[in-house]
Amino acid sequence: MTSPPPAPPLLRDSRKLLLGTADEQAAGHVEEALRRMMAFDADPLTELGSAHEADPQWLLPLVMRAGHLLSLRDHGHDHEVAVLLEQAQALSQDAVDRERIHLAAVSALAEGRWHHACRLWDELLLDQPRDALALLWAHEWDLVRGDTVQLRQRPAQSLPEWDEADPLYPYALGLYAFGLQENNLFPLAEDMGHRATTTPGRPVPWAVHAVAHVMEMQGRCEDGAAWLRHHQPGWAEGSLLAGHLWWHMGLFRLEAMDMAGAQRLVDAHFSRPALNSALRRMDAASLLWRMQLLGMDVQACFAQLVDAWPLGKEEAGWHAFHDVHGVLALLGAGEPGRAEQWLGRCAARAFEPEDVRRSNHLPAREVGLPLMRGLLAFARGEFAQALAALHALRPQAWRLGGSQAQRDLIDQTLLAAAARLGGHPVGRALLNERRLARALTPLTRHWAQHLHIEL
Repeated sequence: MTSPPPAPPLLRDSRKLLLGTADEQAAGHVEEALRRMMAFDADPLTELGSAHEADPQWLLPLVMRAGHLLSLRDHGHDHEVAVLLEQAQALSQDAVDRERIHLAAVSALAEGRWHHACRLWDELLLDQPRDALALLWAHEWDLVRGDTVQLRQRPAQSLPEWDEADPLYPYALGLYAFGLQENNLFPLAEDMGHRATTTPGRPVPWAVHAVAHVMEMQGRCEDGAAWLRHHQPGWAEGSLLAGHLWWHMGLFRLEAMDMAGAQRLVDAHFSRPALNSALRRMDAASLLWRMQLLGMDVQACFAQLVDAWPLGKEEAGWHAFHDVHGVLALLGAGEPGRAEQWLGRCAARAFEPEDVRRSNHLPAREVGLPLMRGLLAFARGEFAQALAALHALRPQAWRLGGSQAQRDLIDQTLLAAAARLGGHPVGRALLNERRLARALTPLTRHWAQHLHIEL
């Protein structure tokens, strides 16, 4: 009896990492899907589907699809994620170790154990610093968890091991640039962002995003708008970051007190049918709330947002950052009763015994719920109560996740509350902080005027 032919050898990717497939077509599709994910391309799923068709016994395409869907933070994908992870688990016995770790990490994400997932990726990167997938996913979930230190530290520990000729290197450099700016290392962040975006024909939206953050934090509103316009062909179409970078453009318009420009942007990019994703809806709520604080009548825009947002029981309490934006949308739409109900559902989940194992548990109880109560007080006109609540939690706001620019919404609300009280020491203190950190912009002058402070 003749013995069966030996199995073909497993392949390695372009960074010499062992893959769980011997099929070159499948490997090629996964490499392209990874590039698209690091470029925040809107559709890596087609390539992952092709990889699975080429090698149905390879678990990595299934894991990558599940991880990508989780990164969208949309509960409409929960069932598909569960099916994908079950299929991947059935193939895991013969998988290579690195891919089993990815499966374990993504499974932890699906259970809400974000800290555990990032620890698994940390351990993997110590052994495999060129694992681009681990670097990308850990970075994304550091942002969700508010882990500012790791946003900078992890790419810094990995990048020197990379070949600068690697096609994925600019994307990894963009991750580093973003981490630097979240740690207020603005000149180096801007330099790294510029380096990442110099390769012709290769848009790096995350690096563009990092530099936009630098300019936002420094109050360089006209520079920021010009920067985004210059790179717009690389991010405005077919990018998952398109909505968020339009949001940044909106922040620059508001910093310049260009109200008409901000409204045009909302009409073009934050109304239906654009409100089709959780990320876009949260950005819309955040931008509209800032506009309302500045006296603009955007209640109709908020009403359209609420109509597009499935704020049901199953959505409540998954992530405090999301919960807060849901309250903003309901309050802005003039629905305080529904906002109270939403807060109640979020609180109920936070106090369920089984919620304790989730990474969101303590941030929700200690930051998210008090913040939502403060916002409700603000909407009721109880400005002193709102100011006290929001100011008390401000030092812990990083635990919500998101960026400094996103969490600046708390400061904007505090400034508005202080102004409505006819001026308050908290408002003066925040304005002093702002004046030292950024250029003297029209927005800063606006708050100074309403706080009766001479600049």
